[in-house]
Amino acid sequence: MLRVRHEVNGGPEVLFTEEAEVPAAGAGEVLVRAEAVGVTLPTVRKVREGSGPVSFGGEVAGTVVAVGPDARGFAVGDRVTGLCFDHAYAEFAVLAAPLATRIPDGVDPVDAVALVRSGLVARGAYESARVEPGESVLVTAAASAVGGLALQYAKALGAGRVVAAVSSAAKAAFVRGLGADEVVLYGDADWGGPYDVVLDGVGGELLAPAVRALATGGRLVAFSSGGGTVEAYELLVRGASLIGFQMRAVAQGRPELYARWQREQWEMYAAGTLRTSVHERIPLADAARAHAVIEERRNLGKVVLVP
Repeated sequence: MLRVRHEVNGGPEVLFTEEAEVPAAGAGEVLVRAEAVGVTLPTVRKVREGSGPVSFGGEVAGTVVAVGPDARGFAVGDRVTGLCFDHAYAEFAVLAAPLATRIPDGVDPVDAVALVRSGLVARGAYESARVEPGESVLVTAAASAVGGLALQYAKALGAGRVVAAVSSAAKAAFVRGLGADEVVLYGDADWGGPYDVVLDGVGGELLAPAVRALATGGRLVAFSSGGGTVEAYELLVRGASLIGFQMRAVAQGRPELYARWQREQWEMYAAGTLRTSVHERIPLADAARAHAVIEERRNLGKVVLVP
């Protein structure tokens, strides 16, 4: 099979394709013939910032061709999407069965990759903030796959004013199309606050202004891999809260909630309440270009590799 290999750190230019053996499904795993592979910001950051070779984890959608021991609920021929923690950029990938979900009939695997994991993260971040009806919500990285779905969840689940924060004015029309009432740029001196809730998918240098945009009693949910530092004083003077969210903790610690969010997500997608946004379908062998699109913040929605 064809897969993408990372040889040394330094950026997208060090991604190569190679022939490799098809992996086997282990305990609690399924082997999938990949039809779509989602490219994520955390993986791109690992390539750029890591100290050694990176195995490309990510979201994969395709057809089950083998079922490992204890991988309950799946059979050969099922169409699924889920997480691969090692060598996702390949024609065949091993998925963790507890983190996989069936794709409904008629749904494009590219749309499934753009929806499921990103949508679950968006829903989880929103729920972590305990948004009250009518409260104001600011979403950073609003033009990303997760950010765009977070905007849609906020509008659908009862938030009041929903504002998108993006890196460029060129993205304004896109995020307004996803439901944003207003758009602010990261470089703006005033982010248009204060906000009851900030859903932050960027971190790093943007974490501090995100905290400063909070209203008294506001909540910031950090769900990115970008890190960052918050001054305790900034929280103290606002009586604000900083909440960390990780999807894997929900999937493993609260499987019944994870399953409910999955069901509701597909229902909202079928009803048209949630829409996927795919920036581009890029051939697997051109993974370096896919990384460059994300690293340069050019993507509007999900970047997907197609084996």
